[in-house]
Amino acid sequence: MKKLLIYMIVFFSLNLFAFQEGEKLTFDISYGIINAGEASLKISSGFYQEVTPCYIIESRANTNSFFDNIYKVRDRIESIWDKNKFVTLRFTKKLQEGSYRQYRIHFYYPEQNFTIYTKFGRKTKEFKDEKMDIPEDTQDILSALYYLRRKEISVGDTVTINVTADGRNYPADVIIHKQEELDTIFGTKMCFLVEPILEGEAIFKQTAAIFIWLTADEYKIPVKMSSKIIFGSFKAVLKDAENVAYKKK
Repeated sequence: MKKLLIYMIVFFSLNLFAFQEGEKLTFDISYGIINAGEASLKISSGFYQEVTPCYIIESRANTNSFFDNIYKVRDRIESIWDKNKFVTLRFTKKLQEGSYRQYRIHFYYPEQNFTIYTKFGRKTKEFKDEKMDIPEDTQDILSALYYLRRKEISVGDTVTINVTADGRNYPADVIIHKQEELDTIFGTKMCFLVEPILEGEAIFKQTAAIFIWLTADEYKIPVKMSSKIIFGSFKAVLKDAENVAYKKK
């Protein structure tokens, strides 16, 4: 169970009210018919280095006590996102998945177009730094979702955004396949079915295409995700939402 959750990425015209500060989305994670745990996405406000107004985007994924015996997961990913310029300032991943461990940090300097990529070595027990150039307006794999939610999208679009994560730069495409109705915690909603094409890792290691359903409105709330992973089929379904525009049914 390694690394997926959200890393859709695309954008057209601005919608400044797509999400509210304090929004928290909680998902049930299942593998086939087995309930495996829970994942969440939360966005709040703060100041980066006590100066720059920023959004703090946090993703957590945890298996439940039953699934811990099969494959224990305790993942935390955090993005510090400039509140005015909508570019990433820092991106941190701490993953614990079975025997696998990962601890990586990107420090971004968007005005100078470079990042310091810091990776912890399990054998050396030390951090190793690497300086990399980055393109304009680069995002990380978490901020990309919220960047997407501020944009207008249409069926048939393929949108590309620059992503820098895990020591790599790449243009990530998001394909807007179609609209379809889904039964959600908000009632029946028309949703966009989107497919992000990622080269880096998200939350859970996917082995096939990732599909994400976003409400087809100005909010673009992710309500469902699915993919194949290392040992089966993965699904995440939104089960709770705080500080969103809709009321639960």
